[in-house]
Amino acid sequence: MSPRAAAPEWRGRRFSALSVLDLQHIYMARQQVFCVEQQCVYLDVDGCDELSFHLAAWTPEERMPLAYARLVDPGVKYAEPSIGRVLTTAPARGTGLGRELMRRMVAAADERFPGQGIRISAQSHLEAFYGGFGFERIGEPYLEDGIPHTEMLRR
Repeated sequence: MSPRAAAPEWRGRRFSALSVLDLQHIYMARQQVFCVEQQCVYLDVDGCDELSFHLAAWTPEERMPLAYARLVDPGVKYAEPSIGRVLTTAPARGTGLGRELMRRMVAAADERFPGQGIRISAQSHLEAFYGGFGFERIGEPYLEDGIPHTEMLRR
């Protein structure tokens, strides 16, 4: 994202309210970051998307969202709501958009599910990043799709 680029437009929607084109571009971003860049083969479209709230930062200059995450309803992956598929695409890295995305996702979880914690499966090298949003490690690191992960909870 160049310094002259327009400020992103944040759009949050349930799965059924996403346009087909927006969904395609979200999936393209997820595949680019998680499968191509991280060289990981896994089932990205896991059946949880339709039970999630999706938040993305969009600009007219970029086809894919600059930042994206989903908030999975409680009882789907964990007893608590869960934030996952957190990403920033290459043009937005180093701009602070990832922090803004997480700030907005935590606020969305608190608004939609007041009084509940939020559980995540974080890539272990991002433990300090998520710690800055109140997440605490709740277990030992484990491998998920060949990448070290840590389960974390924001109480």
